[in-house]
Amino acid sequence: MKSSDVDILIVPGWSGSGPDHWQSRWETRLKTARRIEQADWYKPSRHVWADEIVKAVRSATRPVVLVGHSAGCSAIAFAAEHLHPGEVAGAFLVAPASEKAKGAVPGMGPDFIAHRRETLPFPSVLISSATDPYCTQDEARALAEAWGSEFVDAGDSGHLNSESGHGPWPDGLLRFAGFLKSLSVVPQRLSQ
Repeated sequence: MKSSDVDILIVPGWSGSGPDHWQSRWETRLKTARRIEQADWYKPSRHVWADEIVKAVRSATRPVVLVGHSAGCSAIAFAAEHLHPGEVAGAFLVAPASEKAKGAVPGMGPDFIAHRRETLPFPSVLISSATDPYCTQDEARALAEAWGSEFVDAGDSGHLNSESGHGPWPDGLLRFAGFLKSLSVVPQRLSQ
């Protein structure tokens, strides 16, 4: 698959990924990308965020690829419980938030971080940094294993956001292109 073959749904985490964040840059650069907006970027609600993802997936006209960062990865996992096979072609998950985020991120409730521990119903890759302040690599590996995601070690990269020097993140865009190429064409979308 190529980016022009899919609807790329950007799923930011806490604070909504500012203008310098790689997700915002990809949204501008990739013609088929759009952000899933949330009512409150500073108080993640498990059910509200998951519902917005499900609505966006079901309104898409092409196969869907989800691109999550931080708490956005959690929201994707929660939404997966309500998605049918074939509704999502794949998920590109970057720097998931973990138990460490509960105390470090204002407004992050424990129900949001209590991750789903079942295999996601679509192919996925999870990219994690050894120096992420919001998720240890052991926690990220455990999530990747539980979700059935390919695990990618990003080395010493912080939280893989603009604050850690990953605004443009060209390596991430190359890896995303490789992930898209690895995906099979999703069968005809299920009727709504």
